[in-house]
Amino acid sequence: MNWTAIIVFVALFCFVTWLGFIAAHWRKADLGLLSEWGLGGRRFGSWITWFLLGGDLYTAYTFIAVPALMFGAGAIGFFAVPYTIMVYPIVYLVFPRLWAVAHKHGYVTSPDFVRGRYGNRWLALAIAITGMVATMPYIALQLVGMQVVIGAMGVETTGWVGDLPLIIAFVVLAAFTYTSGLRAPAMIAVVKDLLIYITVIAAIIVVPIELGGYGKIFAAIPSPKLLLAAPPAGSWGSFSAYATLAFGSACALFLYPHSVTGVLSASSAGAIRRNAAALPAYSMVLGLLALLGFMAIAAGVQKLPEFADGFKRYGNNFSVPSLIMFAFPSWFVGVAFAAIAIGALVPAAIMSIATANIFTRNIYREFMKPACTDAEESQVAKIVSLVIKAGALVFIFFIPFQYAIQMQLLGGVWIIQTLPAVMLGLFTRFFNGWALLLGWIVGTGLGTWMMAAMNFAPAYPLHILGETIPCYTAVASLVVNLVVSFVVSLVLNAVASDRHKDMTVATDYI
Repeated sequence: MNWTAIIVFVALFCFVTWLGFIAAHWRKADLGLLSEWGLGGRRFGSWITWFLLGGDLYTAYTFIAVPALMFGAGAIGFFAVPYTIMVYPIVYLVFPRLWAVAHKHGYVTSPDFVRGRYGNRWLALAIAITGMVATMPYIALQLVGMQVVIGAMGVETTGWVGDLPLIIAFVVLAAFTYTSGLRAPAMIAVVKDLLIYITVIAAIIVVPIELGGYGKIFAAIPSPKLLLAAPPAGSWGSFSAYATLAFGSACALFLYPHSVTGVLSASSAGAIRRNAAALPAYSMVLGLLALLGFMAIAAGVQKLPEFADGFKRYGNNFSVPSLIMFAFPSWFVGVAFAAIAIGALVPAAIMSIATANIFTRNIYREFMKPACTDAEESQVAKIVSLVIKAGALVFIFFIPFQYAIQMQLLGGVWIIQTLPAVMLGLFTRFFNGWALLLGWIVGTGLGTWMMAAMNFAPAYPLHILGETIPCYTAVASLVVNLVVSFVVSLVLNAVASDRHKDMTVATDYI
């Protein structure tokens, strides 16, 4: 038991818990309204939106998984950096339009927009279910980061007693989310991001000094891990896999409900554009964070006897915690581990709020009780957010970790199938709602089959004109989705157009 680290960890955790509860009084408003509880009243300016989106997208699992992928697989893990660079031009061009139309019509979720744009409740339901199902394993995986750092401090994480720290953490999370809504993770995100910046900057300075400089670090990395493997004859190999993985991930990231919630909580379209320009600062930190995986290899942490049990239990996910314990005194280990744990709380809170918003607005109000009051709508969302957190705990306690990973990978394939209805729908009304629904069915089914056929590896080998082109499954299935949506829309627009159902006008998007 590393008591110094535990005391610092608990102190910081208690501090952010206090912040979560007092957030209910920050910019005080009627939290009985879904727009106030679930979107913070759409009043977050550029700075708060920057921290909120950063806390939303750069999670505890990111902090653990990206360096772990570099540690285990090498250069392919660096795809996370170009993908986060590509995503922000998309945000700049697309999402101010979503904010504008949502602000005009009071939309709280992307299925709200789809319902208004196409007048098709079944298409909106498909988008809603996709968002909820894709987000659930994402919430569960935040527990992995928290579980790893709790175990690294010497706290037992197996058995019923070992589950208690996670249960306590998520009871606290449930409590302040219920009382404060989106204001809680927005306020805590400021602390979380500052702690992560401090941790990463300290690591990239201190660890190379202890290891003799970056030259020695890179010299210690096996050459197959430094570069992508050269493709064999007749194949594009890891090159096409790397490129499509980055591109597909960039297209999918802001389709997740928690990303949309962060966007719609902004005070203006200008705040979103300013954040699209400023958020690449996180990409710089992510690049430095990825290098921690190489530093762990150079430090030889996997060979040290004191870390043997951790690697046996958590695999490559233990590379960052072991490196931090190798390089820093116990008090700073507590700070760094608190940054990771808080990095689980913030996105988990936003994800649970976002999925609760979707269930309440697009399933409960649309199909179960259309006449519900605003206060009842908000209350249902609060209760559903608790159920979702409980579901994430059950998922991680009773379902093997590998299944959670597979579900999260499938979630990326599923969520990208909403791109034609959401992103393209912001620019054109060419597509027919029923055609989009058919495209969604085909894309989701094909993507799921391709993932299963490859034992849930993200790349599928396409055979085109004698060439083998490994391609991210999400991208390949999205192309089929788009083709089906386009062709069927051509036919339906000629015989049974649904454009008269559009509740928006061109000026709504400006």
